[in-house]
Amino acid sequence: MMVWCVAAVMFPYQLLAQSTLKITINPVVTTSAGNPIQGAIITSEDDDYSAVSDSLGVVKLVVSSNAYLAVEAPGYETKLIVASIDLEKIMLFENLEGQDVKVAFQTKDKRDLMGGISYVNMPEILKDNYITYPLDRMEAYVGGFNGNMWGNSSSLVLVDGVPREVDSVHPTEIAQISFLKGVTAVALYGSRAAKGVIMITTKRGVANDQNITFRTNAGVNTPKSYPEYLGSGEYMSLYNEARTNDGLSPLYSENDIYNYSSGDNIYRYPNVDYYSPEYLQKAYAKYDGNLEISGGNETARYYTNVGFMTEGTVMDFGQAAENANERFNVRGNIDLNLNDYISAKVDASAIFYNSNGVNTDYWGGSTTLRPNRFSPLIPIEYIESGDEASAELVETSDHVIDGKYLLGGSQLDQTNPIAGIYAGGSNKFTSRQFQFNAGVDADLRNVIEGLSFSSLFGLNYNTSYTLSFNNEYAVYEPKWTNYNGIDQILSLTKYGQDASSRTQNINDNWFRQTVSFSAQLNYKRTFKEKHNFSAMLIGNGFQIAESEIYHKVSNANLGLYLAYNFKQKYYAEFSGAMVHSAKLPENGRNAFSPTMSLGWRMSEEGFMSSSSVVDDLRLSVSAGILNTDLDIENFYLYEAIYTDEGSWYEWKDGLNNTGTDVRRGENMNLTFPKREEISLELDASLFDQLLTFNGSVFTSKMTGLFVQNSILYPSYFVTGWPQSSWIPFVNYNGDTRNGVDFQLNLNKKIGETVWTLGVSGLYYDTKASKRSENYEDSYQNRQGMPLDAIWGLESMGFFSGMDDIENSPSQAFGEVKPGDIKYKDQNNDGIINAQDEVYLGRGGWSGAPLTMGFNLSAKYRNFTFFALGTMRSGAYAMKNNNYFWVNADDKYSAVVRDRWTEETQNTATFPRLTTLNGANNFRNSDFWLYSTNRFDLAKVQVSYSFPKSILGNGFIKELGTYVSGANLLTVGPNSDILELNIGSTPQTRFYNFGIRAKF
Repeated sequence: MMVWCVAAVMFPYQLLAQSTLKITINPVVTTSAGNPIQGAIITSEDDDYSAVSDSLGVVKLVVSSNAYLAVEAPGYETKLIVASIDLEKIMLFENLEGQDVKVAFQTKDKRDLMGGISYVNMPEILKDNYITYPLDRMEAYVGGFNGNMWGNSSSLVLVDGVPREVDSVHPTEIAQISFLKGVTAVALYGSRAAKGVIMITTKRGVANDQNITFRTNAGVNTPKSYPEYLGSGEYMSLYNEARTNDGLSPLYSENDIYNYSSGDNIYRYPNVDYYSPEYLQKAYAKYDGNLEISGGNETARYYTNVGFMTEGTVMDFGQAAENANERFNVRGNIDLNLNDYISAKVDASAIFYNSNGVNTDYWGGSTTLRPNRFSPLIPIEYIESGDEASAELVETSDHVIDGKYLLGGSQLDQTNPIAGIYAGGSNKFTSRQFQFNAGVDADLRNVIEGLSFSSLFGLNYNTSYTLSFNNEYAVYEPKWTNYNGIDQILSLTKYGQDASSRTQNINDNWFRQTVSFSAQLNYKRTFKEKHNFSAMLIGNGFQIAESEIYHKVSNANLGLYLAYNFKQKYYAEFSGAMVHSAKLPENGRNAFSPTMSLGWRMSEEGFMSSSSVVDDLRLSVSAGILNTDLDIENFYLYEAIYTDEGSWYEWKDGLNNTGTDVRRGENMNLTFPKREEISLELDASLFDQLLTFNGSVFTSKMTGLFVQNSILYPSYFVTGWPQSSWIPFVNYNGDTRNGVDFQLNLNKKIGETVWTLGVSGLYYDTKASKRSENYEDSYQNRQGMPLDAIWGLESMGFFSGMDDIENSPSQAFGEVKPGDIKYKDQNNDGIINAQDEVYLGRGGWSGAPLTMGFNLSAKYRNFTFFALGTMRSGAYAMKNNNYFWVNADDKYSAVVRDRWTEETQNTATFPRLTTLNGANNFRNSDFWLYSTNRFDLAKVQVSYSFPKSILGNGFIKELGTYVSGANLLTVGPNSDILELNIGSTPQTRFYNFGIRAKF
């Protein structure tokens, strides 16, 4: 956060207050310690002139003798300065707020961070990159983050220290986000934090700094792509081909195919395209606005944020044209210094979200309904004159669309998505979120110097429900005829009734309540200006209650933190927590999680003090063991389960008897699974802060994961009939994650342009290090393979003919014919079955193996160009939905055009068409495997800040505008698939215009 306050300026000579003399001056921008600052931006009211300090802190300015200069340097406090002719030095003091980082239960200087911690200051991001979701493309700013952290899922999200959803806070409300990745960073939060913590800290008021900031945006979403399905004529031709392949006669005549293809009468011969402009619009709008007010004094400080958002949808017909999403949020907090020793704070936030929708799954229906099945609308003008029965149906219908059409359907399509959108009713999803925090801090220096007390109470309440009006409706199937070359509707068949109870239906009721509390004693003191000690004793816990879930999610632990550093040169830190979980037997519900970090700032050693290359260099190592219940799926897994199976045997006298079966054995010795980890971290600043780097190498093991597996027990622990099992859960399975992450930033002035490049990345590998398994063939063992392994058959092309089939191993998935996929017999037993499945690739279920992000900004005078890109590599996915696995009566997508036939067998990329289930072809195999490697140009934004010469000294302190585009481009070998949503709302590009003003 940039804080404007007094900066020291040296004026060797008296100012010439009335002079308009232009003069060139070369002040040096330095820190309070006299170190030069590179990249400080100095702007002048004179002719919009601006310049940037070089590597020696020198900046060349052409100004009048009484010009006002504005100095901006990230991480330093700045102020407007009145220039003199011989201005020599601009001295900036370190902005402590910008240098401090929120971590577990404390705030640290960024120079002291160890154990896998990264952070971003959100106001700095929003300067160049306006976003509306807090974690939007954070992998471009944070090494080790790809949506998860270090390959772990289930990160704990904390907003102001309380477990909350990420989307419960808007980016404009956020001061900082900290990413706690390593075991030492998360240990104090206990069991539920063992896979990483995302800490979101919201903004607060600053004493003697009154600010009002307003921001508004207007943008449009444009769909990237839609699924491509065949039209009626082409579909009917290929369906006939599929029947021929199966030895069946064609279903559609050549005349039918011609009529459906010609488009002469789309109502009699429908050719429905659910993605046409008839139903979907080319773009839809989104608007949002935000107002921030903050200020106060040393006694009381306040911050308020009020925002709104409204967004349409791509559907543009019937009741769907009214679909919209709306969000209103308000957040406020107050900080009070009650006296010199006690302070308090109170926070409150509310989010109101509404979404208007329709009572039908349009996108799901668009992927299954064949184009020739029925006409969605039946034109009234085609009804034969004199057909009184049909006229009466029109007269009594409640749904005559645009005064011209009845709703179409058939006996099989009495409900369909188009008719449902016109007449099926609507719904409104309503969500409400309320958050409350209260804390008290006490300075206990009168008891022991350096001692303090902190406490925090948090409460969340989330609730949602859907209010719907469900209508019944009739659809009509026409019977067509032709008189003298003119198509007419001979009669109508009605299915269903138009009816509405006009009753409000409330369903999908849901709530979640979170209660959180923490209290801690803190000790922090420096002796002889070089021995820095700190310690914390923490009691922390939260409980989450959710509707329809019997057991509450609980977390309770007692934490201890001890730290020492010598002149920020040698570091030693200990973090540990006594954790508790009700998911374990009573004798094993408590465990202690110890962690340790050691650090060495090598740049402070004598042998490096004279280096002109290294500004700062620190090496640290962290290790620890965390006990966690995150991987324990249910409660009471340590208990045996007995079930009453009713009468399953009978005595000779005819009496039936009740049997009791066992489903699971008892194990009262279950203990916590453990995350055991060691990591090595390097922090560096080089070439006078031209280059900064942070990176980690880590190896992490999950041990003692629960498993119930017959391989570990004698065969008599399981019976076939009646089916029973005495096998208990045990601590057995193990996982391993190894990886490296990095974050690199480069700042360089070239000419009058200041360039900033950030590159971050994560590469990690996973392995099932220990498994209980008994596969007949060793190549199918999961132990030693990636956790996200995709398994399937290895394809060997298509069967070219009957001879090829007869000379190949038998395939056990049904009858095969020429054009079907043939597979490799891995174990050479002459049969292709599940035993021939092999490892195919990594699925990237916790993120692609390699994730990288890039952010680039170029500042030239009042203009800023910003671009952000992300890259993912090394993962695969399976084309296994009905867009690709087309069989039986499925709708045909464009992929079937490249099907196998006798003529195309050398170029085909899709198996032969069939009207059967296609069980042999449509199963996991490398035939359907595709790479998800991609590079996304995620954001481009151009910003302009109006200079002081235009704004003057009036009411508006700052004014800026920007245009941006998001989700612009995806480059990859399968980008067409990656940008395609099947059965859901399409992906979109977003173009935005925004204005920001500070008063």
